[in-house]
Amino acid sequence: MPLRIVFMGTAELACASLKALLNSAQFEVLGAVTQPDRPKGRDLKLQPSPVKKIAAGAGLPVWQPERARHPDFLKELAGLRPDLLVVAAYGQILPQSMLDLPRFGGINVHASLLPKYRGAAPIQWAILNDEAETGVTIMKIAAGLDTGDILSRQAVPILPEDNSTTLHDRLAILGAELLVPTILEYTSGVIAPQPQVEAEASYARKITKEDGRLDWTQPARTLWNRVRALTPWPGAFTGLSGNAAPRLLKIYRATIEENRRGAPGEVLQADKTGLVVACGQGALHIHELQLEGGRKMTAAELLAGHPLRPGTNIG
Repeated sequence: MPLRIVFMGTAELACASLKALLNSAQFEVLGAVTQPDRPKGRDLKLQPSPVKKIAAGAGLPVWQPERARHPDFLKELAGLRPDLLVVAAYGQILPQSMLDLPRFGGINVHASLLPKYRGAAPIQWAILNDEAETGVTIMKIAAGLDTGDILSRQAVPILPEDNSTTLHDRLAILGAELLVPTILEYTSGVIAPQPQVEAEASYARKITKEDGRLDWTQPARTLWNRVRALTPWPGAFTGLSGNAAPRLLKIYRATIEENRRGAPGEVLQADKTGLVVACGQGALHIHELQLEGGRKMTAAELLAGHPLRPGTNIG
């Protein structure tokens, strides 16, 4: 008899995992729980979550409680008699009363090698902190924030060409591939859950818009990681100073030039090869950017319309 599963997820990271469950004859997905539709875009129209779109397209029932711990929803969930809750990027901490309903409790797909980077932004913080690798952990859900016992983990390298989008997409696929065998081994008793080592835990707080601000006194590698980690949101940014009204400059793609030197924020080179800006150590070679009010473009395209001379300061 297929395992009866209720899936809980909201963000794009969860979609591959939901599809993996739907594509397996080992499971009966009873429905999907996701966050309520939220206003987005310039017109602030209500938009469904990525998980809702997948679930609705598959003909699944969809529940969107404002708070998953609401007694009315818990009663409805209990009536489904699920064997297991599978959670990925849902966005709320689940109460113990919910985890006690299925006979196998709940498991979560988390985009880090727990206990490192518990919390809301593990992908961004792994890049920001210059980690060589990250990965996916599937864990039993406990009442705390990403504190449950580990069922399985798999690591992947963080590549120099990665940003938070490309790494996110790879981890979403990895999580989906790891999920199905982990569920089968966990529910059959093959896996012995392993407690996390609290001494090795770290917290990946939510990213804010201000995290994107570049401090040119920092080393070039630090700023390079910030550009990669915060693309596409909130985007790494600086300012074009010296104008009557300084304009915001977002940086989307850059490389490091370790051997260039100059005062932090000084333009060292501005030509068809790009824009090179001195940092506290080394320099950042900017290849793709966007001036406030304009479109994303190469540095050469921007310089054609907004010349910057070597010796100019930005920031």
